[in-house]
This record gives sequence, structure tokens and C-alpha cells, in this order.
Amino acid sequence: MPGAKKPVSVLVLIHTPRQEILLLERATRPGFWQSVTGSIEAELDQGDLRLTARREVREETGIAARPETLIDWRLSNRFEIFREWRSRYPEGVSHNVEHVYSLCVPRETEVTLAPDEHLAHLWLPWRAAADKVFSWSNRDAILMLPLLQDEPSCA
Repeated sequence: MPGAKKPVSVLVLIHTPRQEILLLERATRPGFWQSVTGSIEAELDQGDLRLTARREVREETGIAARPETLIDWRLSNRFEIFREWRSRYPEGVSHNVEHVYSLCVPRETEVTLAPDEHLAHLWLPWRAAADKVFSWSNRDAILMLPLLQDEPSCA
């Protein structure tokens, strides 16, 4: 039976002022590292992608992001959904649109993982993080981070 998951998601690049990137290891795919990701949930997010991004950051890392610290890159990526995950979506859905956000936090920020979603976390310099993630869209976002040196929320 097809799922009801919406093919609209967020990617939140959590980083420090020194451009260290927080990566999470997927529980369902050990060895696959990524930034915070998640799909919009209409009943929780009311169609607001910023709410989706804040919710996913809180659920996956325990970090309570204030709305003004979450930066909307106004960038979206369209990609094919892995076949093994397509059953989560309505019948005939094969692609997802991912919207990119970032959140700058102090390096000492405590991270509390959702154990059903992630096995481990680590902080890596941006170049090493770009090499470690499995997703091309995550890699590309990390590689763009140095262009955001003047990000207002990153003190």
C-alpha cells in the first residue's frame, strides 16, 4: 500500500562559525552520513518549510533553533527518490524537491540524537564533511557554505 509522505523536504546544514559541519549517521543505513533532513508534514508544519526545518533540527539533534537563526538559502534541489524508499510516498511519486537551510551554532552546542534515526554524530571541517556525505545535494550545499561568510546569524 502506498504511503502518504509528501515529496517536499528540507536539508538543514548545521555549522559553526569556523565552518565545521554537523553530520549524522543514518540508523537505517550505517555508514551513510548526512546533515539534518526531513519531509514536510502538513498537519504539523501547516505547509511552512521554515517550521519543517526547525522541527527536524529539534527532532534529530535536540537543538531548538530560533526562527531568526535559520537561514533560507532560497535554493531547492530536485532528485530521484531511492527505489527502496518510494513506498513511503503516494503511488507514482518518483522525485522529491528539497529546500536548503542553514543554522550556525557555537561548537559547544549539545547534540542529542534521535536513536531511531541516527547512530552517531560528528563535527568535521567543511571540506572533509563534503567528502563524507552520501548525497550530492548535501555535498553541494556544504561546498557553498564558504560563500555565506556574512551569514547574519553566525556570530
